[in-house]
Amino acid sequence: MILAVMSDTHDNIWNLRKTLMLVQEHRAEAIIHCGDFIAPFMLKELDQAKVPVHGVFGNNDGDKFLLTKLSLTSLSHITLYDPLGELNLEHFKVAFTHYKAVAKGLAATGRFDLVCFGHTHEASLDKVGGAVLLNPGEVLGKDGDPGFYLVDTAKHNYDRIRLPDGKNTP
Repeated sequence: MILAVMSDTHDNIWNLRKTLMLVQEHRAEAIIHCGDFIAPFMLKELDQAKVPVHGVFGNNDGDKFLLTKLSLTSLSHITLYDPLGELNLEHFKVAFTHYKAVAKGLAATGRFDLVCFGHTHEASLDKVGGAVLLNPGEVLGKDGDPGFYLVDTAKHNYDRIRLPDGKNTP
C-alpha cells in the first residue's frame, strides 16, 4: 500500500492542492495528516482526494467541534482522531499524533512499524526501537521546503516529495 503522510497545512490551500495532485499521481491509497489543518475548507479539499484520510488535531486547529461535525456529516473520506490515531494497514501498524514526545513514546512501545508526528515543521526520519519515527515536515511552506512523505508499506520505503517550485502561493 502507498500511504501519503503530511502535516501542518495551516490553511495553505494552494500547497495542499499541489500536494493532493502529487498524491493522486503516485496513486497513494490513503493519507495520514498529522495535524494543523486549521479551517474546515481544508478538510473539504482533503476529502476530494477520494481516498481515506486519517488525521489528528494539532495545536492550531481552532474549532474542533466544527471540524469533527463536518467530517462526520458532509465528508465521505475523513476520519479524525484526538490526540492520536492507530491503523493496521495490511499488517503494517501505524500510529500518528501531532506531538513528537507522544510519538516517541508510541514508537518505544514496539507495537508499531511507523509512528508519524508533525508540529515542528521539520522533516525527519529516525528509528526508535523497531519503529520508524517520521515527521513529514510542513505542507505550509513557511519554515522550510513544503512537502510530504510517500510510504510504501510493503517495501518499507520512505520517500520525501517536495512540492514543485517550493513556493507557497498559487
